[in-house]
Amino acid sequence: MLLNLDNITFYQILDFIGTLAFAISGTRLAAAKHFDLFGAYVVGVTTAIGGGTMRDILLNQTPFWMTDPFYLICSAVAVIWVVVFRRHLVRQNNTWFLFDTIGLALFTVVGVEKTLSAGLPMWCAIIMGAMTGAAGGIMRDVLINEVPLIFRKEIYALACVTGGIMFAIGHRIGIDTHLNAIISGLAVIVIRLLAVKYHLALPKLKVEEADEEKDA
Repeated sequence: MLLNLDNITFYQILDFIGTLAFAISGTRLAAAKHFDLFGAYVVGVTTAIGGGTMRDILLNQTPFWMTDPFYLICSAVAVIWVVVFRRHLVRQNNTWFLFDTIGLALFTVVGVEKTLSAGLPMWCAIIMGAMTGAAGGIMRDVLINEVPLIFRKEIYALACVTGGIMFAIGHRIGIDTHLNAIISGLAVIVIRLLAVKYHLALPKLKVEEADEEKDA
C-alpha cells in the first residue's frame, strides 16, 4: 500500500524524516566536537546514509541516496539547522537523544519493510532493520572518536531488533502496513526512552584480573 503524494510512498516519507533526524543528531555531535562545516556535514551524511547503504549493498541494490539527491540535501539542511540553533542544540543532550531516537525508529521500520519487499525471510529482515537503524550511528561515533553507543551501556540495537520483530510479525499476520510501521516505530522509541530513564542495560562481559593473569 502506498501513500501517493507525487509518487512518494509512505516508507519514503519515513525515510526522509529519518534521514533528517539522523543527520541532525550526527551534525549536532560534530558541532559539540568543534568540527568545521564540511566535517559536520560529512558526519551528518554518514549518520544518515551509513546503515541504509550497507543494507542496500547486501540486498544487491543501488544505494538509495545514489538515485535521489534529496537525502544529501536533507543532510545539508541539518547543518543549517544546527548552525541556526547551535547554542540550544549543543548544550542540550536531550535534543541529540530525541533526533537520534526518531531516526533509529524510522530507519528500523524502513529497513525491515524494504528487506521483506525484496522477498527475503523474516529473520533476515530483522537483522537488516537493526543494521539500517544502528550502523549509521556506529560510523558517526567512529568519526567523532567515541566508543560506538551500541557497544556501551545503553540499549540501542536491541530496541531495533524488538521493533523489527514486531513489524515482521505484524506483516506476517496482515496488519495494515501504515499502522504496523507506526506501532513498530513507537516500540523502538519507547524502549529507548525506558532504557535511558531507568538505566536499563544488558549485562557487561567482564574478565576477572586473576583470570587474565592465568591466561597470560
